[in-house]
Amino acid sequence: MQLLLILLVVLGPMVLATSMYKLKFWVPEGRSYHGAMIGNGESRADLGVAGQDERWQLLVSAPQACTEDCQRLVYLARQIQVGLGRDASRASHALAAAQPLSADYQALLGREYPQLQRYPLDAQRYQQKVVEPGPQLWIVDPHGNLVLRYDGKVNGKHVLDDLRHLLKLSNIG
Repeated sequence: MQLLLILLVVLGPMVLATSMYKLKFWVPEGRSYHGAMIGNGESRADLGVAGQDERWQLLVSAPQACTEDCQRLVYLARQIQVGLGRDASRASHALAAAQPLSADYQALLGREYPQLQRYPLDAQRYQQKVVEPGPQLWIVDPHGNLVLRYDGKVNGKHVLDDLRHLLKLSNIG
């Protein structure tokens, strides 16, 4: 009887864990991130963005002209980087635009966003990969892999929470 109890205590959790894994029951469905997870190993280059950076990056993609939503995301990306505090040096912000920016907006970016990296965006390649219209905000890891995607109406606090969590878990960048 005691031997049976010992075997049950030792083997019971292993059998339960294996059956939970194999049969996919009792699996938690909660998540700790706010954006759309990009889990298929796509890179910045797959989107049609030629730039590279060895830090975490907040990348704003503008497949059309950079209008209000795009400009809001560029502002938000800078504010999120500043909001990282002591970890701000581990991240950068960038804009990948398919169309040339207006002269006024280019002047504003040069004045107000001196650290903003600017890249050309291959609109045809981008639209093959991304079905959502309008500008998007992406978190890109130091290897150039896309991690999370947010639409133009994202709450900056959610992106900041996600990026802080990624920086906390990551030893790279």
